Amino acid sequence: MSSHHKMRPALCLTSVAAACVLAACGGNLDSPSASNNNGGTTAGTTYSGVVAATAFVPGSSSGNPTLKAGYYSGATVFVDANGNGVLDSGEASAKTDSSGHFSLTTTATGPLVADITTSATNTASAAKVASHLILRASADQIADQGATKVVISPMSSEVQRLVEANGTKYATEKANLSTRLSGPAFNNASVTVPAGDVLADANTLSGAEQYAVLFEENALTNRYTYATTKLDRGDKYPDALAVAGGDPTLTGVSGITAGETIPTDTRKAITFAQAQQAAFNVEAIPRYDNVFVIMLENSSTNRVKGSAYMPAVNSMITNGNYFSTYFATGSPSEPNYTALGGADDFGIGDDNWWGCAAAGANAPTDKAFAGGTASDGQPLPSHVALTPNDPIIGTTAGGATVAVGSLLSNYTTAANKACSTDGTGSVANHNIMNAPNLFTQISSAGLTWRTYSESMNPGQDPRADSLGDTGVSQAYNQTDGSITVTGTPFAMPGSLYKTKHHPGMAYQNVRNQPEFFANNRTIFGTQYYTNAADLTNTTLYKVPTGYNVDQFSTDLAKGDVGTLNFIMPDQCDDLHGTGSDGTCKDSATASGTVPAHALLTRADYYTNAVVQKIKASPLWQNKQRNVAIVVMFDEGNGTSNGAGSSCCGWDVGGKATQMQNADGSWTPVQAKYGNGNKGHGNSIFVLMTNQQDVGSAPKGVADSDTYSHFSFVRTVQDMFQLADPAVPTSYANRSKYTESYIAQNIANLPEYAGSADTHYDAVRPMNHAYVIPAGYTQKFQTGDVSDPAQVGPDATQKNLWATK
Repeated sequence: MSSHHKMRPALCLTSVAAACVLAACGGNLDSPSASNNNGGTTAGTTYSGVVAATAFVPGSSSGNPTLKAGYYSGATVFVDANGNGVLDSGEASAKTDSSGHFSLTTTATGPLVADITTSATNTASAAKVASHLILRASADQIADQGATKVVISPMSSEVQRLVEANGTKYATEKANLSTRLSGPAFNNASVTVPAGDVLADANTLSGAEQYAVLFEENALTNRYTYATTKLDRGDKYPDALAVAGGDPTLTGVSGITAGETIPTDTRKAITFAQAQQAAFNVEAIPRYDNVFVIMLENSSTNRVKGSAYMPAVNSMITNGNYFSTYFATGSPSEPNYTALGGADDFGIGDDNWWGCAAAGANAPTDKAFAGGTASDGQPLPSHVALTPNDPIIGTTAGGATVAVGSLLSNYTTAANKACSTDGTGSVANHNIMNAPNLFTQISSAGLTWRTYSESMNPGQDPRADSLGDTGVSQAYNQTDGSITVTGTPFAMPGSLYKTKHHPGMAYQNVRNQPEFFANNRTIFGTQYYTNAADLTNTTLYKVPTGYNVDQFSTDLAKGDVGTLNFIMPDQCDDLHGTGSDGTCKDSATASGTVPAHALLTRADYYTNAVVQKIKASPLWQNKQRNVAIVVMFDEGNGTSNGAGSSCCGWDVGGKATQMQNADGSWTPVQAKYGNGNKGHGNSIFVLMTNQQDVGSAPKGVADSDTYSHFSFVRTVQDMFQLADPAVPTSYANRSKYTESYIAQNIANLPEYAGSADTHYDAVRPMNHAYVIPAGYTQKFQTGDVSDPAQVGPDATQKNLWATK
């Protein structure tokens, strides 16, 4: 145990003083000793220690959560001789006191279990425990720490779970957990959590080490609470959508796809040990620590796959894992990004600014931000509020209709995107008020999210598009393999950074998060970051002192990235194209020093540069962490709103009439909902994981089942344990629309009535569990995919997200 541990008050821990301790700690005084075979008694063993707790306190504006250490008061502790996680009749037990202390004497041997019910109190939050939680400490831990110094915590549960999952030893997993938690973390270049501290009482730790442990324990508390919920309600094991072959609960359900193979449901009620494992593998999606999603633009599969101008991305397709039948949600960009943030496009069918058509109850109510400092030290300027009383539409001196950008700090009215409502109300509301989404779910769990956007103006309000700037000028010059792309210096065009390319921007509850401004971060670029000072040459606005134009590289080096990270290249590096420079256009012919299809080469180079930066980071190299990179595109180039142009939760009937809320109630969808959710064809989705490099995870595998942006949102919710498959309404918006859910709620979902292919129309986690029937022909959007349609199942059913 490290030398900086705090001193604790002395406890009466000897067997002689057992009665004293039991009385003080609320123990079971009826069984202070046990009978022996000669009619006498044996003293037994006294087990003493604490049950440690962690509390997440919402409201941090730095980008990293506020966490506190404490104890569970009123928890029941017992020796679980049969390992079932339940206090059985005759098993001695004790209650923890107001400081989380327990002591009990028994002749039974085995792990110690802390049964923490809703009558217990978490002293870190001074509140009653919200949900039943069971934690344990193994017999090996008791022998290691000493019977009178046992710390029961989420970390103690995790060591034993890993032993059972991996078939290893206690000492091995304690050392592995030490490795997992050590290294750069939370803007500390080097955090060390010695093996001796992994199972220590976090209340006795301090500084960066304590924070690293608390962050992990908070996440583990969420997992083990969920495990307890599964055990208490008698869930079947495994989850229905994790069963190989398909969903066994569809047996006997009417209206599903003709000929769909449904496996027999041989599952049984979950056991204690199974529940603990299942909480880390929700719907067969393993827990990941960090996921990086690199967003590219406007390209169908056949534009990218096999292109000589994108060798790096094609290498990722071949050598990583590849979802070969992945569908965009809509067209153009904004509905897709909105769907990636919250599993719905809410009827948005254009690229207008996030306040477009938002009037009355939907008008923006963005809170003022006083400024501050992000967790990585980045200075954060203050930003203004927006209220329903502010004008939704403004007009420039030249008469153009624009958004309320004049109310966004440091920006003029002319700098912002026009809202083309034209007064007819033909556009759906773009300001989504309180819908659940990945950003709010992650924050509510005490986890972290980041967006990293290229070419943001230094100190700009992230709610506004970036400004063109004549003071910033640079040429693009890059050699990528055998291809050289050379441009000429030109001034920075406007809108290289676009809010329409931000997955959280449409959500009012995201923009009002305390950490919103701290979490919108910068990333290195190409043309305008050749010299880091280039972007600070502006005279249009004040650049904050000490502003970092490449937080991404700093955060990677110091471990301050998010649990979920969206990376948005600018419109010259994401395959979108903008401005006058030849390197930022997809010309089919060469022009001077600019080769043909230079835009493809730019995107390929930039994507590879980001991927290699992540792979070189300590996070990626840590074998005890699970880290993933996703390279994906917002949309294909298929016929917009064409029949069969998307799958998996899209609005198959043209209009949805109702949406189910988290409380189970149903409400009509917003006006103009039918404008969106029509799909826009196939696009690339590549997955790379660090366990492919440092472990034995599946590699070079393709999954040809149909998935969409809604499927990805469901997968992320499973990955970070943000939702519960047994409670469909816990999933955000249309990510709850599984085949079983649709069948059970068809009366409220008329858009699905009479579907010819309910599997194709439903949302699934991207776990490769479903086996495509032998005679089934995959559906593609005409013009998006040049490969012949696959008939029948994949060659292998390996889970592409598997970590081993």
